Amino acid sequence: MSSVFEKILIFFLVDYRAVSYYHTSMHESAENYLEAILTLSLKGEKVRSIDIANELEFSKPSVSIAMKNLREKGYVLTDDEGCITLTAKGRKIADSMYERHVAISDWLVFLGVDKKTAVQDACKMEHAMSEKSFLAIKKHIESQTKK
Repeated sequence: MSSVFEKILIFFLVDYRAVSYYHTSMHESAENYLEAILTLSLKGEKVRSIDIANELEFSKPSVSIAMKNLREKGYVLTDDEGCITLTAKGRKIADSMYERHVAISDWLVFLGVDKKTAVQDACKMEHAMSEKSFLAIKKHIESQTKK
């Protein structure tokens, strides 16, 4: 079990002060889009709007509008082939959401929640939870891995 927590702890190196600023000015759906782009890119794939639509089960027009908004705000870039990448600003938020998602879902599984439910609940909790509560969970996870 500690190897899972070791992987989670790697993500805790994010600059929380910078990420906290972005969280206060970002809507949950935008965070979901950025996290989806990150998770798709971590699979080694080029990310296009259709991939995001399939991943999030949204319509292609909805994703196109969201990508336009994220581009205008400087969170993503789109090349001539339609491949979408995160800017440094977008990557900070995506990393933070991914960190929260992994930590919370793994923590819920550790507590006995089935994986499917844990992942679904983590998706909801990662956006609503304050930084203070998340840091408390992180501290608890770290203390459990030292035992």
